[in-house]
Parts: sequence; structure tokens; C-alpha cells
Amino acid sequence: MATKPTKDFNLAIVGGGIAGLTLALALHYRGIKVSIYEQAPKFGEIGAGVSFSPNAVQSMKICHEGIYQSFEKVCTRNQWPSKRQVWFDFFDAYGREGEQLEASTPKFTISNSLGQNGVHRATFLDELVKLVPKGIANFGKRLKSLEQDGEGGKCVMHFEDGSSAEADAVIGCDGIKSKTRQLMHGLDHPCAQPTYTYKYAYRGVVPMEKAIEAVGEERASNSCMHVSDEFRECGMNHSIVLTVMKLGPNGHVLTFPVKHGKTLNIVAFRTTDKPWENSDKLTAPAHREDALKDFAGYSNDVMGLLKLTDENLDVVSGLLKKLSQRPTDRYSVGNLRPWQETSADLHERTHRHHRRRCARDLTSPRRWCRPLHRRQCSHGRIASRRCGQKHQRRASGLLDVQRRPKRTRSMARAKQREDRQRL
Repeated sequence: MATKPTKDFNLAIVGGGIAGLTLALALHYRGIKVSIYEQAPKFGEIGAGVSFSPNAVQSMKICHEGIYQSFEKVCTRNQWPSKRQVWFDFFDAYGREGEQLEASTPKFTISNSLGQNGVHRATFLDELVKLVPKGIANFGKRLKSLEQDGEGGKCVMHFEDGSSAEADAVIGCDGIKSKTRQLMHGLDHPCAQPTYTYKYAYRGVVPMEKAIEAVGEERASNSCMHVSDEFRECGMNHSIVLTVMKLGPNGHVLTFPVKHGKTLNIVAFRTTDKPWENSDKLTAPAHREDALKDFAGYSNDVMGLLKLTDENLDVVSGLLKKLSQRPTDRYSVGNLRPWQETSADLHERTHRHHRRRCARDLTSPRRWCRPLHRRQCSHGRIASRRCGQKHQRRASGLLDVQRRPKRTRSMARAKQREDRQRL
């Protein structure tokens, strides 16, 4: 059921992916007028499986109950009841001397309150689209330029098709190659262009029946990662790894079930010293033989799974780009404050596994929607607009807390409590 806007301002969201739709729904159902501007002709996601942390799932509930229900509808957890709280089981996929090993028992296991919860990106987005009210989505809108109409005025967006639109604030949810970010900081700024991490990944999905034949029911039906002693010595913390991951020299393979256990998602990561050939694209065509060559010498489990992938793999990708080496030097422009910040800025320490970044995409709307919903002064204005510097400092402080190390967050929160009391 749609909610009538009750606030006297409107927001624009650039990008209609999982993060953009989540934020739009969170704001709309809090009475805030919001418009989505998506460059594609319709909503759509690329990629395969992704999973979410307990914090991200809790954020879904806070943003809107329908988001969480959509997630539960398409979510796939470990198929064995005894493995429901397992994030990943870790197996040795490569011995110290290079000998081939069979994955028998896990080297160690990492668990959390939710365990593994994989979804197919496109399937999850399709469910979110059903919640989007009619009239708030605009397609074929590739952002070209962005300007602010005077001090504290409207933001004017110009698009490649020659059209324009205005809003009180603009939020960029347009991904790792964010145009919003480039317009905020300029093309010459180091943070405007992401950098290659020298890691890539072969991605694919295979029928569950074939996966069971290759590696057995336990490892096919539950999340796994196969690790080597070399990998653990590199500093892999037990708090970051679960679902079946297979690790070896300069690479590792993780698998987890998707589509309610009908298919198995496979992601095979490799580290390289070669540059990425086309910096304009995050994906490239590949062949199954390329993957088999890269992982030659790994266990029969790894090789058996890779042999099940399609002859022509859809993509060769990893988290090819990251922003941690080139962080932004500011999170606001003029009076816009945090609401013109890009979604990518909130997670500039991007982890090489897609699920971590996507999980932060979902926690970001929770941070935005609450202050926009609650933080109004006696004049009925939002905190960042025409209500004095105290309100602006209070709003921008939300993001400062998230960017600080854990040891200083308690001090920052204490300072925010003092600010609230003064206001």
C-alpha cells in the first residue's frame, strides 16, 4: 500500500539496483517523496549469487518489512538442518608441497546467528520491484551533470537524453563506477575512478544434482570454502569466512546453494600480477578451459565443480575495483550534506567478496532513512536545509561515526548525544 508524502521536500535516487530500491522503499514508506532515475530501460540485475550478513538482514526489517519478506521469499540457506548456522565450512584444497588432496573433513567452521543465506541477485531485485509504487521510477535516465541552484537551493540533474529534473537532494546509488561520485569530486580526483585489485573470479551456477555427483551431498547442499595453510597464514580471520570455500595458492573457490537448493553458485577467485585489459568494463568473456588451467593442481572437488560450469562462462569478474586506496576527501557538497553522498562512499573499504559490499548497500538506507524521517526542526525543515549550522553538523555526524575506527566510535556517539541534548 502506497504512502502519501507527508514531508515538504523531495529526494532523487540515481540508480535502481538493490541499494537504490531499498533506499527508495525505506523513504517512501516514511512519507518522503522520492524519485528513482535509472539509466537502463527497466529494472534489472547482473551477476549470480550474493549473501547477506545478519546486520544487513536486520537492516531490511528496519527499512521496510516488505524488503525482509522479499528476501525470505527468495533466500536459500544451507540445506542440512545441522548446518543452518554455518556460514562456511573450510576445507584444504591444496597441500603445502603441492600434492592433490581430497576434501574430507573441514579444517574449521565459521558460524553466525543466520548462517549462509544466498539469493540470486536478479531474483531478489524482481521481488523488490513488486514493492515499488507506480510513478516514482524513471527509466533511460543516464546522469550527465548535476548542479545546485544557489545556496540551499534545489539540485538540478541533467540527463543524456536531454531531459532534466530537480530535487532537494540527490543520493547516488549508482554502483562502484558511480557517475554521482565523479560529479561531486571531479574526474581528476583520485577517488573518482576505482582501481583494480589484481583479483578476478570465474562465476557460474550448476544444477544441484550434478554438483552432488561431483562432491557429495554434504558439500553441495551447504556453503563451503576450501582453504590452504598458505591462505590461513596470510591472515584470513575466522570471523570473515564460511559457506564452502576452497582456497589454495593465489586462489580460492567458494560455493553455496541458491534458488532454494536447485542450483549451486560457484565463485573461483584468482590473484594475478597482470593488469585488467579493459578498464571500462568490470566483466569479460572466458572459457571453462581458462578456469581449469588457472586451478590446475587443486583438489578433485575443485576441478570437478569447475568442469560442471558452462563451456563459455558468462563473466570473468571479481571485485575488480575498490575504493579503499583512494578514499574521498569529503562527503558533502554545499548544503546537500550526506544525502548527495554515493552509496559506494559508505563502503569504500570494499571486500573482495561481493556479498560484503552488497550487505553494506542494505545497511546504508537504514542510516539515511531514519534521520530524514525523524530529524526535523520546529520549522518543519529537514536537518540539512535552511535550519542553521547546528542541524547540518548533526546530520553529517551520522556518516562520521561510520567512518571512524571502532575504538573511537563510542566517543563519537557520546558527542552526538551531547549535540542532541543541546538541540
